[in-house]
Amino acid sequence: MKLGKVISALEERANPAFQDDFDNSGLQVGSPEDEVSKALVCLDITEDILEEAADTGCDLIVSHHPLIFKALRQVSDATYQQRCVTRAVRQGIAIYSAHTSLDNAPGGVNHMMARMIGLDNTQWLLPRTDGVSGSGLTGELAQAEDYAEFLDRMRKVFGVKALRCSGQGTDRRKVRKVALCGGAGAFLLPNAIAAGADCFVCGEFHYHDYFENSGVLLVELGHYQSEQFTMQLLQEILLSSLPDLETVVTKLDTNPINYI
Repeated sequence: MKLGKVISALEERANPAFQDDFDNSGLQVGSPEDEVSKALVCLDITEDILEEAADTGCDLIVSHHPLIFKALRQVSDATYQQRCVTRAVRQGIAIYSAHTSLDNAPGGVNHMMARMIGLDNTQWLLPRTDGVSGSGLTGELAQAEDYAEFLDRMRKVFGVKALRCSGQGTDRRKVRKVALCGGAGAFLLPNAIAAGADCFVCGEFHYHDYFENSGVLLVELGHYQSEQFTMQLLQEILLSSLPDLETVVTKLDTNPINYI
């Protein structure tokens, strides 16, 4: 099918108008007129991902994080982004990225994260002016949990090897109202405080956030860990809208951070 048809299906759920001003969601490599037949879904674009796409016969990569985030001054071999662009063009592999357009979308990345945590009554942590999209979410657990129990459950649900958090691992304070944001969501801490959240679960916080949290418990999963289920979400979107397009999820772990 035409790549443009795939783009339309993705943008029906992840409207480019939802993305933040700094972002570069959308078509990264290729033309809407290109014919595609098999898509590889991933979180990050790396040289290993390009190799996996070629080895599995994929002529399209759909990622969450954009390959081209800042403007390229040249297309050579100076950086991994440039090498990936060059290889994709040479091998006829199109690339599309749904980043904050999917983060901020209703039913998007943060709603997927809320589903994994088990939150009900979700609301945008920072609604956008369109009244439809927003950044981060708040929601409620069906029953209050001891903070220590909540931490243990987050570690298991998100497969976290080294969980960073405020408070103590034996803390018996109760968690009921939870704020969340996948990825780099520390900018929403004031909103989580204003919303009266007991806890804020995020991919990344800054050092001083742990001092300036006004008593809101902080749970830092790691950027990759907080957004890993985005791959399943992207695949769900493609399968529901385009059942004739073969879709596979990468078998590679592209998290660049190691835990020793």
